[in-house]
Amino acid sequence: MTKTNAVRLVQQAKIPCRESSYPVDETNLSGLHAAEAIGMPPEQVFKTLVARGEKTGINVFCIPVCCELDLKKAAKAAGDKNMETVAVKELLGLTGYIRGGCSPVGMKKKYPTFFDESCILWEEIAVSAGARGHQMIVPPEALAQLVNAKLVDITL
Repeated sequence: MTKTNAVRLVQQAKIPCRESSYPVDETNLSGLHAAEAIGMPPEQVFKTLVARGEKTGINVFCIPVCCELDLKKAAKAAGDKNMETVAVKELLGLTGYIRGGCSPVGMKKKYPTFFDESCILWEEIAVSAGARGHQMIVPPEALAQLVNAKLVDITL
């Protein structure tokens, strides 16, 4: 397993980090599949979603893979009226990551970032390590601090 830039950044910040990899199924890039593949509950595995606010522009949201992003709550958290997830074809250009491998760490730019507050229920959570089939398992508060994320209620 090669170290991704996201993993290197987490390790440089002296954040405890374990890695887990699994075979990629191109027909199923869902977070639920990732959770099952690494043997963690879906509530403890977080997906990274990118959305565009009417006034605030690009924002990043990390939520449990078993949940849906509440766009109204997301807009409110970001201080905006409206929020829409970006098209998959825009993801690489905005973040440097592809669908199924989008990490909150190491994006091309530093965007306002929000983690669902449920992350603090866990000693560690899994997030994408920046490549499909590669997760990093880290303490949520330390990860949130690294990416300057706010902890908010953003799920349906």
